[in-house]
This record gives sequence, structure tokens and C-alpha cells, in this order.
Amino acid sequence: MEIARTTMALVAAAGLCLATGASAAASPMSAPPAMSKEARDQAIRSAGDRYKADQDACKSLSGNAKDVCVEEAKGKEKIAKAEAEAAYENTPKARENARLAHAQAEYDVAKEKCDDLAGNRKDVCRKEAEANYTRAKADANVDRVATDASNDAMKKTADAKRDAAEDKRDADYKVALEKCDSLAGSAKDACVRDARAKYGKS
Repeated sequence: MEIARTTMALVAAAGLCLATGASAAASPMSAPPAMSKEARDQAIRSAGDRYKADQDACKSLSGNAKDVCVEEAKGKEKIAKAEAEAAYENTPKARENARLAHAQAEYDVAKEKCDDLAGNRKDVCRKEAEANYTRAKADANVDRVATDASNDAMKKTADAKRDAAEDKRDADYKVALEKCDSLAGSAKDACVRDARAKYGKS
């Protein structure tokens, strides 16, 4: 998805580089310099203008393709604003919020794309989107805790990693169970048993 392309250009124009991958914000020393208030305000205005243009472009589409287009437009605006705030505030929490904006946008678009499917394939698609969203949120939280100098980083990072692992495991378990629903009888029972055993569920 091309949601992040425009917003990253806005940040680059201010001489910044905000990481949005799983290893973003790995160290406080790598934090970018703060964006000026004027640059932040301009980035937010530009995001609003781009959103209007993207929405107009969506009008030529129909059906679910139009719905996906609208979600992508919304996502790009939210990401641009969150990244501008992150660059301006220059804090672990603000950078976490920017990553969460990316995760939310990806999730909203993925859910909309699932509407092109039906039955169990659609259910699995949605569960996979939820699992990806859960993983992204968990990773963003872990990185924020690890870079927040105001707390006991080692303990809180360990706690955050444990919670993240549990959240990811639960999300993957739900996907596995959803896939079992396409089966029946003993095959379904075996699928459920395997899923429970794999993810440590009783």
C-alpha cells in the first residue's frame, strides 16, 4: 500500500526521517531533530489538501474499490498528521502514535479489501488483518517503552515484550481457529486440537 509515501516526503522536506518499521525508535540517540511548529502546521495543512484531492479521485470508482480508495485516503491523512506531530514533539510516545496511525490505516484498508471475499475466506482475511494490527501495536508499544528514558527501561521493556508476545500468540490462535471453521467433523476437531496445542490453549 502506498499510504506512507506522501507523508514521508513531507517529513523529508523538513530534513527528518521517521522510521516506521518494527525496529523504529530502537535508540533515543537516533531520534530526529524536532520539526518547527510552522513546518508541522504546513504538513498538516498539506495532508488535508491531499485528502480532499484523493477523495475526489475516489469518486470515479464504484463498489468496494471505491470503499478501499476512501479508506486509503483517510489513512494517508491520519499518518501525515501523526508523523508531523511526532517530528514536532520528538518524544517516544509521539513516535509510537505515528506508528499506530500506520497500523490503523493498514488495518482499515485490509478489512475493506476483505469485503471482496465471502464465507470463511472473508472471515480468515479479517482475522489475519486483526492479527497484523495486533502485532504492529504490540511492537510499537515495546519500542516506545524501550526508548522512554523516564522509566526503568529494562524491567518495563521486558514486561512489554512479554505482553506483546501474548497478544501476538492470541491473535495467531484466533486466525488458526477461523481456518478450522472451513473443515468439518473429525478434521475440524483435529484442527482445533492442533491449534490449542500450538498456542498453549487448554
